[in-house]
Amino acid sequence: MDDEKEPLVKPSPSLQRYYESLESRIGYRLFLGGTRHFGYYAADAWWPFPITAALRRMEDHLFGSLKLQPGSRALDAGCGVGHVAMHLAGKGLQVYGIDVMKRHVRWGQQYVKSRGFEKTVTIRLGDYHNLENLNDKSFDGVYTMETLVHATDPERVLQEFFRVLKPGGSIALYEYDHVTRDNVPKDVPESVVKGLEQVNRGASMPANELFDRGVLPSMLEKHGFQDVVVEDLSENIKPMIMLFFVVAYIPFLFIQLLGLEAWFVNTQAGVQGYRVLKWRLWRYIAVTAKKPSAKVLDDRELRERRPG
Repeated sequence: MDDEKEPLVKPSPSLQRYYESLESRIGYRLFLGGTRHFGYYAADAWWPFPITAALRRMEDHLFGSLKLQPGSRALDAGCGVGHVAMHLAGKGLQVYGIDVMKRHVRWGQQYVKSRGFEKTVTIRLGDYHNLENLNDKSFDGVYTMETLVHATDPERVLQEFFRVLKPGGSIALYEYDHVTRDNVPKDVPESVVKGLEQVNRGASMPANELFDRGVLPSMLEKHGFQDVVVEDLSENIKPMIMLFFVVAYIPFLFIQLLGLEAWFVNTQAGVQGYRVLKWRLWRYIAVTAKKPSAKVLDDRELRERRPG
């Protein structure tokens, strides 16, 4: 790994706009304490509080999905201000986090220092499309927490993840998928479908538009991963989805009346997220997979070289 090499960060004005917006900055801090992922609840739960405990439970779920031993090195691809990285470091991992937002990196580095994680968490500016400053086979695990949806080229990202993972390494992607437009039931209001599309654009989630049901697992297999498993966690985030809906609904009506949806993406997402989950158009999923062992990779390479 070469921290001295300047990372190549592809400009993404729409993503910068989304995270720099006052609505995002206030909303994420007010509701999630600066964290940027859903909380985990029992499937039959309805009460969303305390939110912090639910966020840590989702991070515990991630830790379990990675199946890494203490001392293992993990790449947090889209680390934000480092909350997930520090939680996993507290469980014994060495975490290297990257983020495209300079503000996130600056704050994350301050949090890591103030909370005493300098020896186990590193946060740097970086773009998961271009990991040239990270060595091949240098991580035991890679994960995303609702960040792969922002990728402009998710296949390129998965190629990079495969390259930096050690043979036998694990990957865990906590992301969203949805039914195709052609498979939307006829009784679903068009406003619900259009609302989801508006949120995708406003929150700069081009990959999410590609993630029809089954697409992400297929991409992983295409790029060499094996033992791909999809776990549907939609029921486990419902209390938080309901909270966002209740808080956002009245402001959403005024925003819609004034035609200001583009300026209040998270308010719109709070309402539309509940609607698409209710109609089962959208899922929150944890997709896990493994990079094959060195022997399997060698055998695969021999087969590919064999003529005819």
